[in-house]
Amino acid sequence: MLKKIVLLLVLIVTVGALALGYGYKLQQQKLNQPLAVESERSLMVERGTWFGAFARQLAEEGLIDDPLWLRIEAKLNPSITQIRAGEYRLEPGMSLRQLLERVLAGDTVDYSFTFIEGMNFRQLMMALASSEVLEQRAAEMTEAELLAHLGSDEEAIEGLFLAETYHFERGMTDLQLLERAHADLNAFLQQAWEGRTKGLPYASPYEALIMASIIEKETGVPDERGKIAGVFVRRLERGMRLQTDPTVIYGMGERYEGRITRADLRRPTPWNTYVIDGLPPTPIALAGREAIRAALNPEEGSSLYFVAKGDGTHQFSNTLQEHNRAVREYQLQRRADYRSSPGN
Repeated sequence: MLKKIVLLLVLIVTVGALALGYGYKLQQQKLNQPLAVESERSLMVERGTWFGAFARQLAEEGLIDDPLWLRIEAKLNPSITQIRAGEYRLEPGMSLRQLLERVLAGDTVDYSFTFIEGMNFRQLMMALASSEVLEQRAAEMTEAELLAHLGSDEEAIEGLFLAETYHFERGMTDLQLLERAHADLNAFLQQAWEGRTKGLPYASPYEALIMASIIEKETGVPDERGKIAGVFVRRLERGMRLQTDPTVIYGMGERYEGRITRADLRRPTPWNTYVIDGLPPTPIALAGREAIRAALNPEEGSSLYFVAKGDGTHQFSNTLQEHNRAVREYQLQRRADYRSSPGN
């Protein structure tokens, strides 16, 4: 009798072990089975979502047929319940296990937005408003409110953001992105100011930023930034007006329609460096790191003038006589494929 009982127990244990083994194998197959994803899409895991709700969400969105297998895995492996909120990219062929690994690692969808060198604040706000990912907050604020929110002591918002590409996750606001770009500008500008060439005609880092914005608008050729900075610094040191067209265009605002006339050059605005001495009162565009470096470390030389050659580069001259010859050659008899910058 005892023998039969032992045999029965052995049989029960064996059957149980086989059942558990089969169940575990089936459960692992479910984890490795591809999700029901026909084309690339996103999955949003909201902040505060607990694991049971996450499993149910996958079933409700048709990605898995039954959340039971996920719940079993959570019992066997409690560490998988530490999911992270965010937006996750799903691709055809991705398994449930791969999705779990992605959600546990917080490998969310990465977006980017570029603050383009030479872009003015109005253009920047239009670009931010066109983003389908960023939540809109800044558009509702006045310039004064934005300045106060950023903690800036400047009187104008123009140019107070570093031209750079920024990466972010869905859920970020345009205001948060502006905060980051402003903080990055302040940090880099201060670092560059501390390493500047001594004796430059700037009273503050802000004046150097104004110069960097002008350099940014004058050339898209990396090798020319230092040369143009050198020209402008030497003109300031000699009491010469900068006489740079981008400042005229900025002062014209919406009146600018693609060309400037002699009357525009003579018309006073706070930014028209043909009629004002020194630097304009504010930057005229976003500046990048290289333009800021150039403004604070201009190339040495003797040139005081430059003119666009029509191929995106400039001709530099030491004297007004040389400059006038260059103007006659490159401006008064423009080539058919004339362009002011390499990209235009």
